[in-house]
Amino acid sequence: MTGPTDPALDPLKARIAEAQLGAEAEERGKVIAIADGLATVDGLPGAELNEIVTFSTGGRGFVLTLEENHINVACLDPADDVSAGTRVVRTGQLASVPIGEGVLGRVLDPLGRPLDKGPVPDSTERLPVERPAPSIIDRDFVSEPVETGLLVVDALFAIGRGQRELIVGERQTGKTSIAVDTIINQANSDIISIYVAIGQRTSAVRHVIDAVREHGRMERTIFIVAEASAEPGLQWLAPFSATSIAEWFRDRGQHVLIVYDDLTKHAATHRELALLSRQPPGREAYPGDIFYLHARLLERASKLSKARGGGSLTALPIAEIEAGNLSAYIPTNLISISDGQIVTSQSLFAANQRPAIDIGLSVSRVGGKAQWGTMKSVSGRLRLDYAQYLEMKLFSRFGGFGDEAMTARMKRGERIAALLAQPRLSPLDLLTQIALLSALNEGLLDDVDVEKIARLKNELPSTFAADSAFSELDLTAAKLDKDTQSAILEAVQTALKHA
Repeated sequence: MTGPTDPALDPLKARIAEAQLGAEAEERGKVIAIADGLATVDGLPGAELNEIVTFSTGGRGFVLTLEENHINVACLDPADDVSAGTRVVRTGQLASVPIGEGVLGRVLDPLGRPLDKGPVPDSTERLPVERPAPSIIDRDFVSEPVETGLLVVDALFAIGRGQRELIVGERQTGKTSIAVDTIINQANSDIISIYVAIGQRTSAVRHVIDAVREHGRMERTIFIVAEASAEPGLQWLAPFSATSIAEWFRDRGQHVLIVYDDLTKHAATHRELALLSRQPPGREAYPGDIFYLHARLLERASKLSKARGGGSLTALPIAEIEAGNLSAYIPTNLISISDGQIVTSQSLFAANQRPAIDIGLSVSRVGGKAQWGTMKSVSGRLRLDYAQYLEMKLFSRFGGFGDEAMTARMKRGERIAALLAQPRLSPLDLLTQIALLSALNEGLLDDVDVEKIARLKNELPSTFAADSAFSELDLTAAKLDKDTQSAILEAVQTALKHA
């Protein structure tokens, strides 16, 4: 005989009835050694590469390498309380990152955890950080430009959507500034920007975020940050996590620009973890898979075919060199993987040339194929004329030129140098760039003071904005017609009067 039941117990009874009872198997291992954020773990024979594991202390890590009798786990959380004997449990989940519209405008770590005091991204969908690159059949030719707003880049080394263009140079020569200016210039484009900070100082990352917030479109930018104080595992994951986020947008037909700042520090982190896991060192103590590491990362940048949505992922990896040594191991690896390089010069930077880009060493292997016809038509001889000017400037130190033709070339070169000089956070729109180069080609700047050219660049955008006819111009055409060309030159002359 049973007595009356308490209605308050009904929800509990329902949960008990729904419970799946039975035996559960769980793999548990233990830490046998740990040093500098890398734990050697025994007892997890079923573990997979990139799988997330949890320590009994509450921290997490991911499986970096698989050995015959143990695995190496890179810590993702501070491991001060992890020691030999600490229990480790598999999760069965690969390292992943949240994706979706909710990550736009956010500052996140490589696992998608917020660093901007905002809420956790509202996304139920995640993607693994390691994904295969699109196949050849799924790709299309690179044919549209990413407008950087930097005249020297857009005119001489055009970057195409889906391209991988390396920015390489010595420390403190403006490499990050070039990338940040490119991000800021996307404020009026359809491109989503992602900035990845790998091993950077917290203050430097904050400056970049503040610059984008003030001059760009924060709501169309994503920051993935693993600063210098972050665990090596987070620094290692950062570029892969950011690329997975970018691929989600690309696979939906959108266009994404991603900046890796920088892969030299990423390579150093990989070397540190490899040496700790006792992998055989190679050249400069880097492990043998360092080339494959960055190749499988940068190969994910691509322009997809129309059948795949036509989206694009453009990569701007940054690499640092020492003493101008472009033949160092990591820079040469990245140069061979990428589709061109923008080389910054210490001497140009010291001479107050901004951006300090060495046009002799810089190249884009896509270049004119991704350049609008209008820009191509006005920039044809620019590189040659500027290179000749730099050579003549070098020899002019030993004595002046008496030849009138040489003097005229020097004057033209000085005006080219003034046109190509741009301060930080001051990108030029395409129409202004075309107008300046057209004025140069037609000789309108030959007798203009060099100091006045900087004021002209500031005055031109407002001159064009005052006439609505210029907003309707098709700047993607093969060439400007004569009437349009005349109207642009008249606008330049008007701006010169006010400059």
